[in-house]
Amino acid sequence: MKKEDKSAIIKQLESTLNEYAHFYLTDIGGLNSAQTSDLRRACYKEDVRLVVVKNTLLQKALESSSIDFSELYGSLKGETSLMLSNQANVPAKLISDFSKQKSNKLKKPILKAAYVEESFYIGENYLEALIHVKSKNELLGEIIGLLQSPAKNVISALQTGGTTIHGVLKTLSER
Repeated sequence: MKKEDKSAIIKQLESTLNEYAHFYLTDIGGLNSAQTSDLRRACYKEDVRLVVVKNTLLQKALESSSIDFSELYGSLKGETSLMLSNQANVPAKLISDFSKQKSNKLKKPILKAAYVEESFYIGENYLEALIHVKSKNELLGEIIGLLQSPAKNVISALQTGGTTIHGVLKTLSER
């Protein structure tokens, strides 16, 4: 491959990485063409981009980023594919579901590493944790819901109490 071609691929990888908030490094090596097509279809349905990359080119693209991705460099061995998504836990669920299929005897894809919610996860033992990761917006929504709950309870109690008192007073006035 010519140096110009490599430079173009590195630039393309840089722009692709900048388009997505989260990415996973996985190993899909050994899957046959039908399984790879199934995985690509599943990724497409979940709005996850699957890209097979050369480790050295990906490392150069990561090095040129403003974020320090040096923790991920050790995971760039063997066959590597990128799963890119704007939702933090969707690729993790996809990896888990696809590797558990009966037709998938290799139990792949295998999680090598991930960059999710500005944190690094190295090794497949983090897959279960990544499945349950919530995005910042989901967490903010939960916090707002929790903060609104006591206020709603107080208002509800006041409204219920007001109608009860009104009913008692009306009954007494009628007697």
